[in-house]
Amino acid sequence: MLAGFQNVTFEFGARAIVTEATWHIQPGERIGLIGYNGTGKSTLLKLLVGQYLPSAGTVERSRSTSIGYLHQDLLSFDTEESILQVALGAFERVLELEKEIEEIGKELERTGDETTLLAYTDRLHELETLGGYNIHHRTEEVLQGLGFTNADLQRPYKEFSGGWRMRVLLAKMILQQPDLLLLDEPTNHLDMPSIEWLEKYLLHYQGSVVIVSHDKYFLNRMVNKIVEVYQQQLHIYNGNYDFYEKEKAIRIEMQQKAYENQQDYIRQQERFIERFKAKASKAAQAQSIMKRLDKLERIEDAELERPDIRINFRVDKVPGKVLAELHNVSKSYGDNLIIKNSSVEIDRGDKIALIGANGKGKSTLLRIIAGIETFDSGERKWGHNVEESFYAQHQLEALNVNNTILDEMRECGSQMTDLELRGLLGCFLFSGDDSDKKIRVLSGGEKARVALAKTIVSKANFLMLDEPTNHLDMHSCDLLIDALDKYQGSLVLVSHDRYFVSKTANKIWEIVDHEIKEFKGGYDEWVAWKERMARLEAESKKAEKAEKNEKTAPQQKEKEKEKEPAPKETPAASNTPINKELKKELQKQQKRFQQLEQQIAELKVRKDKLEKALSDPEIYADKNKFREAESAYQQAAGEVEKLNKEYETVFEKLMELEGQ
Repeated sequence: MLAGFQNVTFEFGARAIVTEATWHIQPGERIGLIGYNGTGKSTLLKLLVGQYLPSAGTVERSRSTSIGYLHQDLLSFDTEESILQVALGAFERVLELEKEIEEIGKELERTGDETTLLAYTDRLHELETLGGYNIHHRTEEVLQGLGFTNADLQRPYKEFSGGWRMRVLLAKMILQQPDLLLLDEPTNHLDMPSIEWLEKYLLHYQGSVVIVSHDKYFLNRMVNKIVEVYQQQLHIYNGNYDFYEKEKAIRIEMQQKAYENQQDYIRQQERFIERFKAKASKAAQAQSIMKRLDKLERIEDAELERPDIRINFRVDKVPGKVLAELHNVSKSYGDNLIIKNSSVEIDRGDKIALIGANGKGKSTLLRIIAGIETFDSGERKWGHNVEESFYAQHQLEALNVNNTILDEMRECGSQMTDLELRGLLGCFLFSGDDSDKKIRVLSGGEKARVALAKTIVSKANFLMLDEPTNHLDMHSCDLLIDALDKYQGSLVLVSHDRYFVSKTANKIWEIVDHEIKEFKGGYDEWVAWKERMARLEAESKKAEKAEKNEKTAPQQKEKEKEKEPAPKETPAASNTPINKELKKELQKQQKRFQQLEQQIAELKVRKDKLEKALSDPEIYADKNKFREAESAYQQAAGEVEKLNKEYETVFEKLMELEGQ
């Protein structure tokens, strides 16, 4: 066990977060920690790392367990260092060694002392053992995977916004490779390509991972266990999020039946007590039943803590067939071109998701459609009878800070009763007396939820939504999905929540090479289409390369065909173009595999010779010879490691091709 709880109880004042909770985190587990907002998920992570102490029970951590904890509070960190230097901080010991080697090297040049030389070689050996020659490459690879460009790497950390800073800190934590990685909402500041990269990385991560997230797609792909914080208890499900949803429904049904059966039993026993407690012949029996009922372990009512209040849109006017049009619109910020000569049309009934990487101009395009962003050239046309409503988090200044939340909702002209408005606010995580809070005392996230609720109750027939799910829990997100699904109007939304997009959109827009590309279909269909296009493109490139190779070296190709065994083919498909391409690719990979084997063998021989040379006392005596030998050894070691990685990749590719 790496870490966990044993009968832990934790309270904030009179409010219990968990009561007698037990949870053990084992090596290799990928766990999704879920629960409604405010149930204490982040608090449990802080208990695990020792920031909070339990009221009762014990938090268990192995002495040898290293823990990495990514959370929003880390954003208070600031520095003048480049983001590359910040991320390289993951390799603390390697950086120390580099400084020591530099200092000892200077001392060695000055004195030529044998003891200093031994210390120098010891440090070099430790540096190689820790993989110190590749830390820059690995760090750059992770930062680029999280969306940074090469030009960004040397920029000061303090120049970046909060979301990008969080990516740098995530990169640093990933590079540290702790035994247990605790991630609190890691996808909040990531765009879709970065989320997909993080998924691929974590799927091969050797340690255990605990993830707090509202992204169902992310949880489904990442976790093999769900821990739910519910009714001050931890409920464990051995599967992904889809498994959890099915299993929870079964558990709730069983618990409800057990609860109802127990309630029937209790009512029956209470009737007996009431009837016979005053009767002398039955008084002792009635007293005994009363004691038994007092000791009875009561089953909780399985009814969900949060009611399923439905969000209903009201659309007053039916718009024309076309709601909005852009004709040859171009937009740039200085040298940064966003879109160029782009034309699109939004029709009645369209529910469009605008997706892609950060910095492509999704929010800018949404503002252009809304008419609140200027553009350089082109034309924007508005349709007939269009009543729009625009939601974006940065427009929170439109809220009246002197109003209560309920007052703000009343001013929307929705004609809903106070009871209906309070019910709607409950869907957006404002329960009970929360709706009487002043806007001025709300956090940024709470204000964003109020603004979204106002957008929902408007009678608009055209909605424009920029990241509407950022501050919602899964339950509220589901309610919003249900409402948008039934919505009779049209909408354009920007979101990185793939589950939300897959459930709401019937068209996909993507900005590619400064043009808006439209796909008529849902998110899952779009993903399948993209994968198909990528596969066809890869096959086309392979075919072009194979054709080129055949033209430039036909004799060599014939020799290779004679030497190499043909790949396995089914008789029915032996003459098809696909199998010919497979054969060409297999031969190509086999040739590369043999080349790599030979290169690695030669490099190892060279590395061994250099290693022996470094142990020769005559080499030590001559500083220049020693420096040349040491440099050659480091280069050979780096090349061996690089070729070994390629060797493994080619081997896996060969296995894949031979299995087809």
